[in-house]
Amino acid sequence: MKTTPENNQPTPNNPVYDVIISGAGPVGLFLACELALANCSVLILEKAEDPHSPLKQLPFGMRGLSTPSIESLYRRDLLKELEIHKRLKNPHQNAGQGARRQVGHFAGIPFHEGDIDASQWKYRLPSSTETSLMSEMQELETVFVRRAESLGVEIKRGLAITNFRQSEEEVTVQSGNQSFQSKWLVGCDGARSVVRKIGGFEFAGTEPEFTGYTAKVDIADPEKLKPGRNVTPTGMYLQSQPGYLMIQDFDGGAFHGSEKPITAQHVQEVLRRVSNTDITITALHAATTWTDRARQATTYRNNRVLLAGDAAHIHAPLGGQGLNLGLGDAMNLGWKLAATIHNKTPENLLDTYYNERHPIGVQVLDWSRAQVSIMEPTPQARALHAIVRDLMNTRDGATYFASRVWGINTHYNLGSEHPLTGRSTPNFEFEDGTTIGNLMHDGQGILLDFGNTASLKTLAGKYGDQIKYVSSHAKEHLGLNAALIRPDGIIAWATDSEPDYSEFQKAIDCWFVGR
Repeated sequence: MKTTPENNQPTPNNPVYDVIISGAGPVGLFLACELALANCSVLILEKAEDPHSPLKQLPFGMRGLSTPSIESLYRRDLLKELEIHKRLKNPHQNAGQGARRQVGHFAGIPFHEGDIDASQWKYRLPSSTETSLMSEMQELETVFVRRAESLGVEIKRGLAITNFRQSEEEVTVQSGNQSFQSKWLVGCDGARSVVRKIGGFEFAGTEPEFTGYTAKVDIADPEKLKPGRNVTPTGMYLQSQPGYLMIQDFDGGAFHGSEKPITAQHVQEVLRRVSNTDITITALHAATTWTDRARQATTYRNNRVLLAGDAAHIHAPLGGQGLNLGLGDAMNLGWKLAATIHNKTPENLLDTYYNERHPIGVQVLDWSRAQVSIMEPTPQARALHAIVRDLMNTRDGATYFASRVWGINTHYNLGSEHPLTGRSTPNFEFEDGTTIGNLMHDGQGILLDFGNTASLKTLAGKYGDQIKYVSSHAKEHLGLNAALIRPDGIIAWATDSEPDYSEFQKAIDCWFVGR
């Protein structure tokens, strides 16, 4: 039942939603899926009427999904719905590399598949998902919309949030002359987030060094451009396919900030300067600009209003880490907010969203800044670029950069000495071929008991539908005896020996509340 702002009385045709999400991009949609999976009522308000933006069709709408994102999709039975990665490994790969297949980059410097020592990642099992996959924004949104609607999520397009106000119990959201009410509001509305601005969130960080361009053009003489990603003395350009361009022009972000129209003549002028060619552009079909401005909200919550994705943090889209960072926000926030709504939460559980995700955001923003620093058109940056390139061409160097780019070692500090606590659970495979990821489709927590301990089973039974007890032999269990796995797949407690029941109870009390 909805409470109208005029009389504060419920009306029968307009419900009070558990959550309103601003923004129907991948982050907002995935968060909606997580909330609806946990039986929350969700409304998404999206300002764009048409979800099929021409820019999303460009190859630069392609994104490399990192390990945490792939694992999240797998654990919710969504990974099987992605198709692009099956036919496209790397759209930015330079020609003529043969067996040295490029699988990622740092500041345009590639690292190659054959140089990576995967044996250093000791918690990755033969049954683990891929470490990285290619997808595109349009594909992800299509998959998420289908799942969200099947779970009962309402999506209203062409409705931009123009204002909101919150009380102790609810948030009233205004969109033009329409109003909606919910218990919570989450801003997933991008870098220029209206929710963030109206909510009074501080957005601290650094100003840009360059204007970036993404464009689809007709080129009279495309052979003048080198294939792949090219860092030059004046910037960077990338032509992944004829006519599809990405350019970085180190103008301090001046053109992006000017909001001038992007013309074919302007793109040609910038491309000629950056590529040091006399290339000719004959037509411009679609284009957008962006920068390396790096900012982060100093808090992700203001009472009943929260931020996720680009609304909470922005940086240069180098390597697709912004999308992965946002999907990680959604996976972390979804179950915690749902538990809060259903009163199944310990006090301050929702505060752990900021405590865990903000430091990850800091790392990604610094990673982005570091890339920009060695791409600058200065002698100092070129010297540093050469040193980093040499490091990346070593086995340990390539492995380090791959683990950072793919998020393999992502870890939350949960205050435990066990090396698995705070990490993504390994994808244990049981004797019947089932994996732990297969058992997480319903979004429940799991008590994994390799020791078949009767007392653990009894304890788990006290927590109703919050925790699923699993006792089975795994093909490989890494010496683990038991583990408590949160709904987002993070290990909250683990032991290699007989359980310390006091520590186990502390973990239960921290993350779950029994009925």
